[in-house]
Amino acid sequence: MKINMFKVSVPLSLLLISCSSAPEKQHPSPLNTDHIAIEVQADENREYSYTDKKAGYYYGKTHENNFGEWFAGWNIAKKRIFSDYNLYVDNQFLDRKDTKVTVYPEKIVREFKNATETFRMLDNQELLYIDIDQIKGDSIGIRLQSTLLENANVKGNVLSFSHKEIPGQVIYVSPYKNTGITYSNDILKSAATGEGFLITIGTPEKAARLISDFRRDGATWISNRQQRMNDLITVSNPTRSNSDSLDKALAWLLLTTDELVTEQQGKGIYAGLPWFNEYWGRDMFISMPGATLVSGQFDVTKEILRDFSRFQDTVANSPTKGRIPNRANLEGILYNTTDGTPRFVMQILDYVKYSGDTSFIREIYPAVVLSIDAALESHTDEKGYLLHADADTWMDVKREGIPGSPRGNRANDIQALWEQQLRAGVYFAEVMKDREHAQRWEEVATRLKRNFEKDFTTANPAFIADHLNADGSQDHQFRPNQLYTYELINNNALKMEITKKAWEELVYPWGVSSLSQSDEDFHPLHENWHYYHKDDAYHNGTVWLWNNGHAMQRMIEFNQQEIAWNLFKNMNRQALVEGAVGSLSENADAHLREGAKWAKRSGTFLQAWSNAEQLRIWYQYFLGVRPDLIKNEIVLEPKLPLEITSLNWKEKIGRGEIEGTFERTEKKTVYTYLLRGVNASLDLKFALYPSTKVEMKEGNLLTVEVSSDKLNMKVTDPKGKILLNEQVAVSEALVKEMNKQNAFFKDTKFCTPVSLKNLKATRVYHENALTY
Repeated sequence: MKINMFKVSVPLSLLLISCSSAPEKQHPSPLNTDHIAIEVQADENREYSYTDKKAGYYYGKTHENNFGEWFAGWNIAKKRIFSDYNLYVDNQFLDRKDTKVTVYPEKIVREFKNATETFRMLDNQELLYIDIDQIKGDSIGIRLQSTLLENANVKGNVLSFSHKEIPGQVIYVSPYKNTGITYSNDILKSAATGEGFLITIGTPEKAARLISDFRRDGATWISNRQQRMNDLITVSNPTRSNSDSLDKALAWLLLTTDELVTEQQGKGIYAGLPWFNEYWGRDMFISMPGATLVSGQFDVTKEILRDFSRFQDTVANSPTKGRIPNRANLEGILYNTTDGTPRFVMQILDYVKYSGDTSFIREIYPAVVLSIDAALESHTDEKGYLLHADADTWMDVKREGIPGSPRGNRANDIQALWEQQLRAGVYFAEVMKDREHAQRWEEVATRLKRNFEKDFTTANPAFIADHLNADGSQDHQFRPNQLYTYELINNNALKMEITKKAWEELVYPWGVSSLSQSDEDFHPLHENWHYYHKDDAYHNGTVWLWNNGHAMQRMIEFNQQEIAWNLFKNMNRQALVEGAVGSLSENADAHLREGAKWAKRSGTFLQAWSNAEQLRIWYQYFLGVRPDLIKNEIVLEPKLPLEITSLNWKEKIGRGEIEGTFERTEKKTVYTYLLRGVNASLDLKFALYPSTKVEMKEGNLLTVEVSSDKLNMKVTDPKGKILLNEQVAVSEALVKEMNKQNAFFKDTKFCTPVSLKNLKATRVYHENALTY
């Protein structure tokens, strides 16, 4: 069904919540950075982090003193400046252990008995601001914890250091207010009227200028940084629902993910903090939908794609010719991955779908051609499969040169990504009127898909091989990679079987394991050295939170959003109350440790793809908003869990935005969609009803009311005049299909850990009566 509407405009105040005339509904105000602050108790001692959106970050713990790990403290361009600092009032050390700590997205506040400390970083400035107020004393002091600083010197009211590893740069420390200082026993002191300290780094001229400029313009810098953050969660992506934890978690995840979008080597996304403060191609392009596309940062997305394309291997005889780097850092560029390049091309397509910027295709097309043609020249077989080395997938760990999870030479997820790269290439070639490439790439993609189901799958028992070995035999280890291959498979029953089996064998309440616990190679704990080396577990049992995204997506695609919601909610809880404030970790143990109620987190404490996949699933699959401005279309397929009964949200699309509301009662469910600054065809895909397209102009308000037996669509103009009022009947075929799905997935549970005594990796230690 397709319905065309003429152009009208409508103010937000006329949003309706039902199909009949209704009084205007007062929507709650969006949450800002003050609303989502998290108070951390002393016994929690949680991690926190901030970046300057350029090349610097700060990492610490809320209540720990002298936090001296090698990655802690202030780091710039992969060089640590110092690991921590101590504060004093009247020579009395301000002990963090028992203080009240509140963490905000832009600052951390510690309330001591005789002073309050507020720590801040600033956007694009190599400067730290430690504000001290409510001082009960005459003097304040600071001591930097570092073995890298030397040659302390006091000149005027500035303490300077040189850095052992950064020649030509100085570190300046000075009171915020222009007061005198003294320096002895490694402690810089000033009168209480100094009101805190500024710490800068750079050439002597730059470091001094930063202090002077902050004293003059610091209030504006602080305000601009907070406003940028507030715009992201109150203007671009506000969410208010009946669930405070949902609203707060989404806001935090948007902001901690955004802090990883930096300019260390051109525009890019850090893979994670604290030690992955560099650009990994695979991680960056997995993260891009949740990090920059759903948040409407299309200019940033374009700049990242453009900047990273410059690192493409263009050397004629290189074995990695055409590849986008696996890793780009200040020490060099590595091309040791197969999946980063397909994901690069896929994200170009996603960028165009979200932004409508088809003009970018001409600029980036040469990189696309090289990426595909180089693979076809040297790295594909007669069936169209993309060939690769054992450790050239995301399961890439090596120890002493030996792959920990060898997946050569045709991994299932690599084939799925390769097929999507080819399909994206075909579209770009057609835009460029490059018929030769379009035809060739289409033929390879079709051949690959035709062979995949035959070579990789079995129907009874249902299985998708993790990879094909060099001799063509199937590898039967049960891993989450198969969840990425569904677009290559036509057998829907097989996909349902795999989804349920994956959930019950791989999906724990704290995330998706990298290997089934029934496998002899399964290692239940990531970092537990008296059992085995941690790399033995890294891709052989360790939970990887980024795989949660596709595990939830597949459940939602089969209308099992309640099952998916259990995992989604657990991840929101982790962001709010576990580990690093407002973020998701890279890894976790598959099994609980003795006496624990939740799995131990491991890897980086803030991982881009973990955060980003949580955000992607919310926007694309729970809200169900999937733009395709190539077709001038927005798919709307909401699948909200029963726990959510009311919702107000907004998301940027193209040069405009879509704004929506949701209300659920016992008798009906009502959705509204308002377009601003964009015209599009809304492709409505509501459960049990046939797909319906409504042509919408900006300002039109679409209201969809769903009851037990019908769906009513209404479009109104700014004055409330009804332009469209159509009913759609329930599809008996869809009802039958959903009943089948519900029956099949009924009682699906998270994976239940078996006893460690029954696992090969830990059995010998239990036989020797060792515990952990």
